[in-house]
Amino acid sequence: MKALDKITNLFSRRQKIFLLVVAGVICGLGGLFLYLLRAHTYIADNPAACVNCHIMTPYYATWSHSSHGRDATCNDCHVPHQNLAMKYGFKAMDGLKHVAYFVTHSERQAIMAEEMSAEVIMDNCIRCHTQLNQEFVKTGRMGYTEQMKAGGKVCWDCHRNVPHGGMNSLSGTPNAEGVTPLPPSPVPQWLQNLMGR
Repeated sequence: MKALDKITNLFSRRQKIFLLVVAGVICGLGGLFLYLLRAHTYIADNPAACVNCHIMTPYYATWSHSSHGRDATCNDCHVPHQNLAMKYGFKAMDGLKHVAYFVTHSERQAIMAEEMSAEVIMDNCIRCHTQLNQEFVKTGRMGYTEQMKAGGKVCWDCHRNVPHGGMNSLSGTPNAEGVTPLPPSPVPQWLQNLMGR
């Protein structure tokens, strides 16, 4: 109890109020930032969350018109499925990486899977198409890493147009915005009017 009293007496009443106000402002701005980023939409597996970033619009449009659009969500292919910790850890890390690319204006015109993402995507191709790989085509279960070491091919070397057919640039799908459920602006109308939008 004496240690708690020492900590309590460490700051004056004004300092405590100041620290509480600063903590409240930081929490409030953090909450506003998460709201404006629509962070809550990324918890579920709804593909419409991917178009929170407008750069993803053509990818959503091509996926929604592909064979995968009927049976697979974005997360079925783009996040690991071993356990929930890996799934949400990967989503958080990958999402923050995309935010950093966007904020620093270093995103590519046509997004390409990086090493870690490519491994996840290939593992998910194999996970969903196990019967095809083992019984019909008999390619077995050689993952991304083994393929890279052996100089072999990965799934999308042959199946380039599945599920994002024709995606070689953002201009590859000029009418994507007409078929994509773009989210409404999270900025209230009164604030948009105030800012002159």
